[in-house]
Amino acid sequence: MPELPEVETVRRGLEPALAGRVLVRAEARRPDLRFPLPENFSARLQGRRVEALRRRAKYLLLDLDDGHTLICHLGMSGSFRVEDDLPGRFHHARTRLQAHDHVVFETDRGVRITYNDPRRFGFMLLVPQTELEEHKLLRGIGIEPLGNEMNGPFLVSAFAGRATSLKAALLDQGVIAGLGNIYACEALFRAGLSPRRSARTLGSARAGRLAAAIADVLREAVEAGGSSLRDHARTDGELGYFQHSFRVYDRAGQPCLREGCGGTVRRIVQNGRSSFFCPACQR
Repeated sequence: MPELPEVETVRRGLEPALAGRVLVRAEARRPDLRFPLPENFSARLQGRRVEALRRRAKYLLLDLDDGHTLICHLGMSGSFRVEDDLPGRFHHARTRLQAHDHVVFETDRGVRITYNDPRRFGFMLLVPQTELEEHKLLRGIGIEPLGNEMNGPFLVSAFAGRATSLKAALLDQGVIAGLGNIYACEALFRAGLSPRRSARTLGSARAGRLAAAIADVLREAVEAGGSSLRDHARTDGELGYFQHSFRVYDRAGQPCLREGCGGTVRRIVQNGRSSFFCPACQR
């Protein structure tokens, strides 16, 4: 499942093509993805101007000029492909089977944006902007980990009294929005904290290190275009490459990369998810 950096990478790739542009064509090549597409989907989008393109947690939000927002989720295998015929522009697209091109947009600038999703676990919904914050998908979502609210005092307060593991607390979307398994493992390693530690034992010094590590690893991953594990691709068809910077994730049995540690990365299962960490230097 794409995590926050992958979705933010897609948002940044789509923004130049969509923000401020009018959708002159919206083609739905099937009636549903994970859920049925909104009623009269194509007609409701055609002629609408995209006022802004935002991200909330792992959702893409296209604010339209008629007061609605198109919520898009990539699911497990969804991707957007941006193509244009403008002079002087070169586009190199990763090969995708066109049978899985399910939704196609075209803007007044002649740019085509195609949504491809082999497994069809993604979805698109139209929601009035006045109802967005209370929508069941967005209601109760926690803070953005790349925002100013992410700091040590916030983590201390959020985890106070919680007997669950630190790793499980980090993956609680009601606390931190969009932080997933890969980047939680990487942030805990950078902060020198064990995923098995009780969340309520997180003191101010450790919380400060962890907050900084979360922000740093996410920013680095965004700049690297995300991590291309299985299906993720950027909007230009290229692959993200942050997976080459993993320090613990998917490295079970390999030497710890922390200088002077000498430990070995282990894999354990917590709440049904794999956790990778070094028991020698993560406490």
